[in-house]
Amino acid sequence: MKKILLLSVLLLVGVMTYAQQALWGSAPVVSPEIHDDNTVTFRLKAPKAVKVQITGDFLAPIPIQTPNGVWEAPGVADLKEGKDGVWEYTTPEPLAPELYSYSFIVDDLKMMDPANVYMIRDVATVTNVFIIGGGRADLYEVNDVPHGTVSRIWYNSPTLKMERRLTVYTPAGYETSGKRYPVFYLLHGMGGDEEAWIALGRTSQILDNLIAQGKAEPMIVVMTNGNASQEAAPGETQYGFKAPSMNLPQTMEGTFETAFPDVVKFIDKTYRTKANKKNRAIAGLSMGGYHSLHISKQYPDMFNYVGLFSAAIMPDKSVKSPIYDDFDQKLKTQFAKKPALYWIGIGKTDFLYQANVDYRKLLDEHNYKYTYYESEGGHIWRNWRIYLTEFAPLLFK
Repeated sequence: MKKILLLSVLLLVGVMTYAQQALWGSAPVVSPEIHDDNTVTFRLKAPKAVKVQITGDFLAPIPIQTPNGVWEAPGVADLKEGKDGVWEYTTPEPLAPELYSYSFIVDDLKMMDPANVYMIRDVATVTNVFIIGGGRADLYEVNDVPHGTVSRIWYNSPTLKMERRLTVYTPAGYETSGKRYPVFYLLHGMGGDEEAWIALGRTSQILDNLIAQGKAEPMIVVMTNGNASQEAAPGETQYGFKAPSMNLPQTMEGTFETAFPDVVKFIDKTYRTKANKKNRAIAGLSMGGYHSLHISKQYPDMFNYVGLFSAAIMPDKSVKSPIYDDFDQKLKTQFAKKPALYWIGIGKTDFLYQANVDYRKLLDEHNYKYTYYESEGGHIWRNWRIYLTEFAPLLFK
């Protein structure tokens, strides 16, 4: 009887082990492994692969010439095959504190790291991510501080004649305080959506940490979908799992700017806001900076704080909209009303750098006051997270 029981136990253990292997695959390797000196080792078990590479934003960027200027693509490095078909790459130098993204390339096929479950979507590209802590990057981590609430909420846009979705951050204590709060409208770039700033920009972590440190005022942050033809992010609409795309209609031709008061009215009606210009800010990256520029000058009594992060400046010459008419006069009216802050940030190798130089020259010629922040690098999320950490503490003081 004991032998039968023992055999049954062994059989059960064998079945469970097989089931776990079937569910999880072979024993996982550790990847990425962050060492004490902040060098990082990446591993991939691929015994049948001929060539394995890694591409990521921690590697020296590759400049690519395009009709719109020079873009910086993530660099590429080779992994070396070791024991049991495990390929490995260790960074030659420690990595600086930052949120990094990467992918593997196996025999020319791009793939995720199966040992790392943490991934982020940027338009139609999915990458693995990891954080090297310290310095500014501590703001990107979840720390032991009071946490705000992130909600996805639908609103009706009478101008666009559709229900649309927003992502809204409310600071820690909003639900119980009974207080009213200032509002910061934070806009994404081309191809992005209302998920971009919360996922790639680490908005909730940054605001939680800045507020807890007393460096930023408690505020509501509203992250819109700047694609006026969309209800919401891909996969979150009645149209199902539609592929994300950069080539969307009604993005930079005036429709979104025209409809923006619908968002402000909804937020003021739905949340406990301080519903006046003094307590409103707007900022955005790239296309979102373009939207912030034109919305703030179109409605000069709506926003007291304006941030242009790597912003596109002027519409294509073929675009015709009342939003872009009388540009100089609208800008004059806006600055005559003395906004509390007009903030411009750009990377030294950003393809929009010259456009921002030209715009600043225009502002200087008219003695329009602004704050300027120049960083290393190009048109990348690393810079936009930096700009958010610099801009948010200046609001509502």
